[in-house]
Amino acid sequence: MALTGRAALLAALGSLPVGILEPGWTGILAVNAPLALACACDFALAAPVRRLRLTRSGDTSVRLGETADVTLTVTNPTGRPLRALLRDAWPPSSWQPGTEVAASRHRLTVPAGERRRVTTRLRPTRRGDRHADRVTIRSYGPLGLFTRQATHKVPWTVRVLPPFTSRKHLPSKLARLRELDGRTSVLIRGQGTEFDSLREYVPGDDTRSIDWRATARHSTVAVRTWRPERDRHILLVLDTGRTSAGRVGDAPRLDASMDAALLLAALASRAGDRVDLLAFDRHVRALVQGRPANDVLPALVNAMATLEPELVETDARGLTATALRTAPRRSLIVLLTTLDAAPMEAGILSVLPQLTQRHTVLVASVADPHIAGMAKSRGNVDSVYEAAAAAQAQAEREHSAEQLRRHGVTVVDATPDDLAPALADAYLALKTAGRL
Repeated sequence: MALTGRAALLAALGSLPVGILEPGWTGILAVNAPLALACACDFALAAPVRRLRLTRSGDTSVRLGETADVTLTVTNPTGRPLRALLRDAWPPSSWQPGTEVAASRHRLTVPAGERRRVTTRLRPTRRGDRHADRVTIRSYGPLGLFTRQATHKVPWTVRVLPPFTSRKHLPSKLARLRELDGRTSVLIRGQGTEFDSLREYVPGDDTRSIDWRATARHSTVAVRTWRPERDRHILLVLDTGRTSAGRVGDAPRLDASMDAALLLAALASRAGDRVDLLAFDRHVRALVQGRPANDVLPALVNAMATLEPELVETDARGLTATALRTAPRRSLIVLLTTLDAAPMEAGILSVLPQLTQRHTVLVASVADPHIAGMAKSRGNVDSVYEAAAAAQAQAEREHSAEQLRRHGVTVVDATPDDLAPALADAYLALKTAGRL
């Protein structure tokens, strides 16, 4: 039982000593008889809160940056109407800064024997699982003099998924894929090893594609067309070690790598290829295998939702061994990691031959656009020093990339905004060249 501000004001106006009755406290409250009677009646008429029944329903997942609605149903089984202020508590990252108070507090009235619903709208600021904390209900009497308060545990979890901002590039990449696959009219058909069809020769066609036997049977020159191979295996490998924790802009490098991996997975699954995911630092953090094409993207998004960078050095030998076990037959291994000189030389370069001996390898890395800006700065001593440091960093990254290329590795080094489309283009180029 608690004294409200209204009751305290009445007591002050009457110059009366007033107290609050706490559990286990005994004593005498000196109050005047009318006020004591009013308070007692108000407390007696306030609906008890511990007997209320609460259940949840609503969204269980949401993309980062979007909103999720979680509905709380409050059932009042008592014989008194409930007039209450309700607080639905969630972790601070469940809302944009400054919006928690307005979003989590609700006023409601529930007649005796009935139920009412209130909806809490979440807008998370981080990926991962957000768990409901507790629901606190303060029940008021009809005069608003005293309140009853209790806390209920009503479990619920909302999984915050990666935003997949690069999906805006998917239509253009799919159009390019259809050109390679021969489903739109272009002068040069896709190269590959699977025969597609015969058609009439047009200027610009490769003369090596002319089918002389078919030409002899027709009055026009016929050329063979090919389509890129299907049902190839692609293994996406996310390095979740300490280098993935470095922030580029407002997000860690890992987030940009995941976004690029999702675009490639969506494109490859549409192309008829099989896509798996491995996230690794010193241990396997996530593994998605053997999903059908229509389920691979939701499975990858769900697995990536809870991934966080680990502040440990990536075990390159363990990563390589796990990748080889996951992809026992020839595959395209897409490794999303860093091109920084020190971790690259001490890590992946030492075990790269084990991967390139059996697989086609593509390494993708997130570049910091701020470095490029620093390299152009001039005007004072500090700017010149910044430009020199940036030029050295760029030279080291290019040296790492060149070492990878010498081993036959395709390298994509791009800023967060450009990494996803650049990686998709590299995949399409490999498919066009028949290297998958």
